[in-house]
Amino acid sequence: MAISAAGSSRSERNAVAAPAGVNRPATIHDIAAMCGVAASTVSRALSTPDRVNFRTRARIEAAAAELNYTPNSQAKALSSGRTGAVGVLVPDITNPFYFDLIRGTQLQLKAAGYTQLLVDTEESDEVEASTMEQLRKGADGIIVTAPRLGDDVLLAAAAKMPMVTINRDVPGVPAVIIDTPTATGQALDHLVSLGHTRVAFMAGPLTSQSSSRRWAALSSAAEERGVEVLRLGPFAPKTQSGAAAADSAVHSGVTACIAFNDLIAIGMLQRLRERGIRVPEDMSIVGCDDIFGADFCNPPLTTMTSPIEQAGRVAVSMLLGRLNPLAGGSNRSRSVMPTHLTVRGSTGPARVV
Repeated sequence: MAISAAGSSRSERNAVAAPAGVNRPATIHDIAAMCGVAASTVSRALSTPDRVNFRTRARIEAAAAELNYTPNSQAKALSSGRTGAVGVLVPDITNPFYFDLIRGTQLQLKAAGYTQLLVDTEESDEVEASTMEQLRKGADGIIVTAPRLGDDVLLAAAAKMPMVTINRDVPGVPAVIIDTPTATGQALDHLVSLGHTRVAFMAGPLTSQSSSRRWAALSSAAEERGVEVLRLGPFAPKTQSGAAAADSAVHSGVTACIAFNDLIAIGMLQRLRERGIRVPEDMSIVGCDDIFGADFCNPPLTTMTSPIEQAGRVAVSMLLGRLNPLAGGSNRSRSVMPTHLTVRGSTGPARVV
């Protein structure tokens, strides 16, 4: 388990640089004056960013950083015995999908005066469980991304400390859901329009709710369209799994594949090239997540694009709404982030047999 703290140290945060000529800590009124907006707009931008125009929010965040603004919520947390820290758990810190998400949570937490404790749970439910137990004393709340634990365990943990999940829907636990099932239907429509009638879904881990939801959406869409779909796998969500996934797809006789994530899809592209199987002439490949580098592949990867950084920001806003109900945080218990299919060169017309 790897744990790292993201954010400024307490000494750094206390060394606040006030506006020119003013020997005092910066306030939201100073930020408002610098940006030419109302103080209430600054408050909303720092606590519930999804309620403020993107350009205005960016301007406010830049001004807050320039003034070394320290939110009052930090001082309140310290005086109330809170830690001023929030744990963010991800299954695999090396997976590029989580880069933007981590950036989103970190920026949002920093703006609210919290330190981010980043934990790599190593795709392990045991590490997840032990980490959540440890963070009960070391953090004010936690954000758990794509958790591998069962619903009952997550519900019990949420009863002990404020929690928000990302990409895991558990009744009774606040969640941010990235709507990849809808984009999965778009991917199937795209493949059908290209003449594909036999498509494989390269499934992710058995414990992944996202994988199960995408398969359910794909099965339903295929039945409506009279298309045959196969579920192959499960495969670990890593590039190294792509070779086995590609071999399985070739053996199955399908002409197109929808992979659980971009890493598996990129690994498939590499293996198919080694085997002399052309993409997209012989096999079409669709990924999921639109990670950095997906458009640099050979060929560039058709994939499902998600607002990953925004999902992290919204999760923080929802958690802060539970930590500080009177501070104007989000009181939503569920937020769905839209996705869409981005078409590139890895998909093409079905081969004629």
